[in-house]
Amino acid sequence: MGSWQGRSADRAWPWQSGHVPMLIAVALIVLITVFDVVTPADIVLGPLLVIAPAITAWYEGPWTTGCVGAVAVAAQAFIGWHSGLLSSRNVIVQLIALALLSLLIVALCLVRDRRRRELARVRTVAEAAQRVLLWPLPDRLGPLQLACLYLAAEDEASIGGDLYAAARTDSGARVLIGDVRGKGLPAVGEAALLLGAFREAAHHHTALPALAASLERSVTRYLADFEPAEEAGERFVTALLLEIPDDDPVIRMTSCGHVAPLLLGPDHRVTVPDLSPAPPLGIGLTDPRGSAVDVLPFASGQTLLLYTDGVVEARDHHGVFYPFAERTARWTGCPPGALLDHVQRDLLAHTGGRLGDDVALVAIRRAPAGHDGHRTAHRGDGPP
Repeated sequence: MGSWQGRSADRAWPWQSGHVPMLIAVALIVLITVFDVVTPADIVLGPLLVIAPAITAWYEGPWTTGCVGAVAVAAQAFIGWHSGLLSSRNVIVQLIALALLSLLIVALCLVRDRRRRELARVRTVAEAAQRVLLWPLPDRLGPLQLACLYLAAEDEASIGGDLYAAARTDSGARVLIGDVRGKGLPAVGEAALLLGAFREAAHHHTALPALAASLERSVTRYLADFEPAEEAGERFVTALLLEIPDDDPVIRMTSCGHVAPLLLGPDHRVTVPDLSPAPPLGIGLTDPRGSAVDVLPFASGQTLLLYTDGVVEARDHHGVFYPFAERTARWTGCPPGALLDHVQRDLLAHTGGRLGDDVALVAIRRAPAGHDGHRTAHRGDGPP
């Protein structure tokens, strides 16, 4: 019975949202007409009838708005007829003005609806491109529980220069999170290149420094071919590479100029690992020995939260930065998906729903003992 009530409510709500504004507009026409008729002749309320199609245009399409505008013109004509001044220049001018304003409102409705359809198509394409570029991470990768989140700074866009990926190896998992300097199509192109290079190279290099060097060569080749001349030497990618073995409670990390993750432990403890970062990708790191490997204990029940700098650089309307580590301490016991839900709501509340930069987050939790039955699931990340 509860489900039936929910479906009934769903059926009723579109009628309410679609017809109540129109009924209000018609009621306004009736009220303005009645008051104009009963008030003294020196009080003229007929020009207020333009309010009716203007209100309708907020909620309805051009056809309904045009119909309400026609009713408003008819009401103006009735007022003129009732006063015996229908053929006077004043009433004729009012009729023409009301008709022209109604037509203008209808034209604006047409432009608005076309704009909405274009934006809907753009969003559909952007969402499809995002799913091709940023494959959703699996919920489970061996003994690891994962969740990911991407928030675009632009309303019309769903993709940008922030990126993440994960790959299953024979003895564990490898994870990448990165941030391409810049925005627009060049940043998306670099992100796509880096993701493709990681998904292939993650299975061919036994050490993280060698993997970092391979990614550096890929980015360098790409920039040599596609970097704009005016930005020569200014484009790069920060990246954090992780290796998480199945049978060893540690995380090995190589940072290429990327921000350090947060390690969430019991009792609301949040720690920031002290990494030894190498230069970002794309500025000349070709020697595998140039990247350090930091080892961090990672026991069952702990969560590692990876992020891009769009999180910590987010500001409220007073210019105060988002206190990421402090806020995250509230939800250290949550599973990855719930953790990212909390962070998303809190971050958007802090910024008033407007982000200054794209945001990418990846939460990784080592499942408690006895809950890692899917150790060999997902040989690599892939499209859904």
